[in-house]
Amino acid sequence: MSALTFTLKTQPKQSVDMSPITPDLLADKSLAEIQAIPLQCGNQQLRADALFEITGSDSSQLVIHSSEKLNYLGAKLGLKLKSGNLTIHGNTGAYLGLQMKSGAITLHGNAEAFAACEMAGGLLHVHGNVGDFLGGALPGNRKGMRGGTVIITGNAGDRAGDQMRRGMILIEGNVGSYCASRMLAGTIGVMGKMGVYLGFGMRRGTLLLFNSPALSPTIQDCGSHTLPFLKLMFKSMRGLPSKFAQLENNRVRRFAGDAAVDGKGEILVFGE
Repeated sequence: MSALTFTLKTQPKQSVDMSPITPDLLADKSLAEIQAIPLQCGNQQLRADALFEITGSDSSQLVIHSSEKLNYLGAKLGLKLKSGNLTIHGNTGAYLGLQMKSGAITLHGNAEAFAACEMAGGLLHVHGNVGDFLGGALPGNRKGMRGGTVIITGNAGDRAGDQMRRGMILIEGNVGSYCASRMLAGTIGVMGKMGVYLGFGMRRGTLLLFNSPALSPTIQDCGSHTLPFLKLMFKSMRGLPSKFAQLENNRVRRFAGDAAVDGKGEILVFGE
């Protein structure tokens, strides 16, 4: 069977809620039923086949040719079934992988704000850049990402990992300001440069950095160390499609904080 493929007929003028289009939600539906799924587009509902040309039959391998107007792609993936793959070609809107539970999402393009928002499991791999609040919480909520793995081959915006509680975010490019703000647990790796206020309000968790950051006075320098536990962390990364899978050196300069909130987080800088 060929992958179930959605190709936009025309670029929508308003934002489209794509949350009804995931592998697990389409598993029991015929092609006619899928074509009739209502999608919220601005202040009106449109049938899926009014927006997309739909081909293929294997809904467990879903392919979407996207645009910036498509929001909530892969939202709650794995909520009903514990598998499913979503491949996206082109840029996407906000809330990519919102509250994702399992499965895999691969984006060949850029995503806007709140990618991996409140993610709980699975793998999100973005071959491009993402906006603000990567792995953060929905506005008004206090629980950000709490499981799964996110790989960003490009850059991330501000507040990456805000209120993060578990899981792993690996950013091969640069990251904006307030990275790991209010972080409670989990791991964030950044190979590029960081913005200001790194680890603001950080209570626990680990940051892996490859460039010297500008740190606030409430982040304490603990000196250089060889940390054996990093070997175990590197081993867990070996199978990932990322540059982080090649890490070996466990000699780092360690910083702790944020002391302003009695934080016990750690910032580990390689090559220091």
